Amino acid sequence: MKSIKIDISSFPDYWNSLLKWTMQFQYVAIFNPQQVEQYPFGAFPKSIAVSNKKLKLISPYFQSLKAYLKRNPERKLFGYLGYDLKNEIENLSSDNASFINWELMNFFTPECLISFDGSHLIIQSQKTEYFQQEIEHVLYNNTIQNDIKTSISNLKTWTSKAEYIDRVNQLRNHIEEGDIYEINYCMNYSATGQNLNPIQAFQQLCKNSPAPFASFLKMDKKYIISASPERFIKLQDNKIISQPIKGTASRGKTELEDKDKKKQLSESEKERAENMMIVDLVRNDLAKSSESGSVKVEEIFGIYSFQQVHQMISTISAKKRSEIHPVDVIRNAFPMGSMTGAPKIRAMQLIEDYENSKRNVFSGSIGYFNGENEFDFNVLIRSIYYDEETEAVNYQVGSAITYDSDAKAEYEECLLKAKAIEKTLGIL
Repeated sequence: MKSIKIDISSFPDYWNSLLKWTMQFQYVAIFNPQQVEQYPFGAFPKSIAVSNKKLKLISPYFQSLKAYLKRNPERKLFGYLGYDLKNEIENLSSDNASFINWELMNFFTPECLISFDGSHLIIQSQKTEYFQQEIEHVLYNNTIQNDIKTSISNLKTWTSKAEYIDRVNQLRNHIEEGDIYEINYCMNYSATGQNLNPIQAFQQLCKNSPAPFASFLKMDKKYIISASPERFIKLQDNKIISQPIKGTASRGKTELEDKDKKKQLSESEKERAENMMIVDLVRNDLAKSSESGSVKVEEIFGIYSFQQVHQMISTISAKKRSEIHPVDVIRNAFPMGSMTGAPKIRAMQLIEDYENSKRNVFSGSIGYFNGENEFDFNVLIRSIYYDEETEAVNYQVGSAITYDSDAKAEYEECLLKAKAIEKTLGIL
């Protein structure tokens, strides 16, 4: 790929102009990291990737992706991993109803990749001159567009409060019987979205819920609009990094109340126990791909504040074994323990039994490969899923259930996590 720089210091609205420009392409990835100060090991790089062709991946998908990267070790890839890839890793199934149907895995290699360096944007492409002209035209001829009012109808809650409380109590029985230690139980919401402008929704969600792994993905007229605060897994210089989130507290209305809520989260034995269980699970997952003795917990029970919530985040790292392919590093840890529970396989079986809809891409991952040996992937939470052809809108929220969980409190936590999404869609 060739590269060229464009000075954007004279274009204060360059970001909005570029986002509108991307919508002419069939496949689009946009990373807009926010609240990244002091976030361990950084966040997604601010970037835009566009293309009109995607990879032709076939089942088994991880094997197909690995074969492609072996043939094309320098390629950059952008895309997603669906939660239901679990079925090709373990003897599991996904038979629940689905509001939007997603392919299990999708990636594309960009025809044009835009990154940012201070007051410049950098275009990388085999056709740099063409894209330079395109982008300069967009920057110099920016037109203000009126916001389109989205109309949300047919809003459906797939799990009522009473059903949620009953199922949480049943899951607590499984924990009491020693079947599992912890499980991530989720609820599904669906609606019809008329006049939904995906780019406009992404900009609004980033405003309502700024996050270090905020991302936008367009794939075959289906969209993922994400304000994810969580990293699933990263590989750089043969170092594997995973940063599970377990532990949530609402923000306070005053500075003093906010400080107190943060302190309560930090000192909560329940939240620490939740976090520790998943840390142990992640350590075991990373050990499958790492050199003996290299797995270590870099930070335990770190408290990080976001616009809607405080979160407890731990950081686990390891050194990749030379014979393990990078795609297998992901496969060996997928799906992420923070969205399943422990032990992982039994938790996933119970998720299938107790949840009443497919997760699809929810609790899967968006990310990128920077060549064969470097990648970074988020956890698909705090996200909106939209099918342009059917006007279907979908979002899901959940929380970790342990024996000490209070079902009503867990339900309120789910509503808190959905707040920014519902504000973005105009439901609140």
